[in-house]
Amino acid sequence: MVIILPTLFYLKQYKTMACSLTTGRKVPCKSAVGGIKTIYFADYGTLGDATISAGEITAFAGTPSWFQFDVKGSSSLETAINSSRENGTTFYESTLTMSLTFQDKATQEELKLIAHARPHAVVEDYNGNYFLLGLEHGAEVTGGSITSGAAMGDLSGYSLTIVAQETAPPYFVVPAVITADASATQIDPTA
Repeated sequence: MVIILPTLFYLKQYKTMACSLTTGRKVPCKSAVGGIKTIYFADYGTLGDATISAGEITAFAGTPSWFQFDVKGSSSLETAINSSRENGTTFYESTLTMSLTFQDKATQEELKLIAHARPHAVVEDYNGNYFLLGLEHGAEVTGGSITSGAAMGDLSGYSLTIVAQETAPPYFVVPAVITADASATQIDPTA
């Protein structure tokens, strides 16, 4: 005996939802590269309202000061999509792994401030994209290490894991919105 009624009810229930798709996507050329090049931090709450157009931030009403950290190598950004049909929820968890070579007192003091705070973070990748983490809730340091390394070729420096949970994935940001307000102050660890 086959029961069809519950299946029909299930399909009919989800056919009426207003979550309509809008377009498809072609396969692009193989011109993208991985990796991130710069991370900018601003104090939580300094952004003000964001002007968002077609998924991209074009302006902030606030007056954030962005502090630039240049990175290379093993730093990365990954955003997990967390969606539950049972609970009817979807949120995005972005994990930024930041690796800084060389140990110095000034960097260690600044990283201590970042670890205690809940900053907004912008990541610039090697494709020229800028992504904002923690627009609404800020980003939190959830772990990391200060390491000397064991062998001559090992990392002597800092690693941080920074997590942001938001209702939207990291927004693209017009580069000038960040770079125009970026502080010229940067630590030179070898000086």
